[in-house]
Amino acid sequence: MPIALISTIDRQARDRPRARAVGDRHQWLDYAELAGRLQAARAALRGLDLAAGDRVVLWAGKSVDTVVWLLAMLAEDIVPAPAHPGLKPEQVDHQLARCEARGLLADRARLRSYGQSAFEADWGWWAAGVDAPQGLPSPDANGAVGLPPRETGRFPDRLAMLFFTSGSTGLPKGVMVSEGNLDAGTEVVADYLGLREDDVIAAMLPLAFDYGFSQVSTGLSVGAAVYLDDYLLPADLKRPLLREQVTVFAGTPGLLVPLSRQPWLSEAPALRVLTNSGGALPTAAVRRLREARPATQLFLMYGLTEAFRATFLPPDEVDAHPDSIGYPLPGTTIGLVDADGRLLGAGETGELVQGGPLVTRGYINDPEASAQRFRAPPTGWPDEAAERVVFSGDRVRMDKAGRLYFAGRLDEQIKVAGFRISPEEIESVAHAVAGIDEAVAVGVSDPESGNQRLVLHVAPDRADIEALRHHLRLHLAPYQQPAAIVAHAALPRSANGKFDRQALLDTTGNTGNADNTGERH
Repeated sequence: MPIALISTIDRQARDRPRARAVGDRHQWLDYAELAGRLQAARAALRGLDLAAGDRVVLWAGKSVDTVVWLLAMLAEDIVPAPAHPGLKPEQVDHQLARCEARGLLADRARLRSYGQSAFEADWGWWAAGVDAPQGLPSPDANGAVGLPPRETGRFPDRLAMLFFTSGSTGLPKGVMVSEGNLDAGTEVVADYLGLREDDVIAAMLPLAFDYGFSQVSTGLSVGAAVYLDDYLLPADLKRPLLREQVTVFAGTPGLLVPLSRQPWLSEAPALRVLTNSGGALPTAAVRRLREARPATQLFLMYGLTEAFRATFLPPDEVDAHPDSIGYPLPGTTIGLVDADGRLLGAGETGELVQGGPLVTRGYINDPEASAQRFRAPPTGWPDEAAERVVFSGDRVRMDKAGRLYFAGRLDEQIKVAGFRISPEEIESVAHAVAGIDEAVAVGVSDPESGNQRLVLHVAPDRADIEALRHHLRLHLAPYQQPAAIVAHAALPRSANGKFDRQALLDTTGNTGNADNTGERH
């Protein structure tokens, strides 16, 4: 188990039992209550005949109970694979199959979306190969106590968690995070952010997103309080920042750009740390945040799910270098390579390559994709002991001082609100609609938001756009919905007969700035 995290919770329960640990809009648990509920959840998992190393997909809305189940799995050496709560059942089916899960642990709302309309229990366990789920109660602090760990000792190479992320093609892949990755990442981030016991950390991002789960793991690792909430509109941010008085707030550009425009931001009484990852934060938004919160430390960061976190820019350099993603983390080695795999120097732009203890084990049950992304270090790699590094697929520039700057993607992957989206997955769903002969999804840069906007091009131009939108809403998560759909008589192709994505990007024009429109070209 990730001993550092679980043992910290136990220690806090002994030393600071009434200190707040984790809360949501409905309840707060102190560390003693959290430890008690963990015992109850662990006992329930043992009753499901699960063995150490078994994979379980956890599909639920963000709540205190969801966090308890996640932590209980980690304590029991069961491997959780959290699924985004907005996914559709067929997308969850893919994750179950990809990781060869023993089953699905889900809340009532998600099980009902699977067609279990009569399901009444708060939680359910649906074992693989079984016709229907069985009910589980919410973890109760009055449950079993004193359960010993399945094993003692440290096992840094053992699989701890799975985070699913999309590549440029195909369905999402499960990134294998080891116990060593989880412990090292938690420790290094908590350290450079300067997290403290008296912090209240906002967890606004999905727990199925490694950056989102990091708010829970880093916060609890230092004995802080973690507040769970969801974000749909800028007004949703008032509760954590004003009412709950959070001190640490993590976001992606899709969250921080609208936050930077809120006139009440300067009134947040306790906010001392802001962090950005999941995409480059536009310079204009950086300036607005700094103007509204001059005493708040702003950390501009970069990372990929395959290696958790790679760089951060110290807050005292943000005003002078607002477009930088900073320097390598302590213990992490970063290099830039050209198309031939040769290491580049200052002033050059190339693919970012990362080595060190945060590089994960690869993609579960996908050796071909793992071999493409996780490879031997380039010739001349600074860490001579390294045997394996991860190639990011991101173009990055290094200045003479060693600061790094994000310059774009090397492949066709699209990033929206911090989520990687495979164009192929969107196109595959679109092709299932009658009358859609061709479909190509592209990401259109939106400098103002710091995100890309997903635009779907289809043919022929007589396609029923409303029927297509309805189908996409049924089969894709909310963050996968196109901002615009453009119908063409036929999609442009290159000389070799492939779809010309660049031509579609060049002709998209203002379409990418429209919301949920259907245009015909």
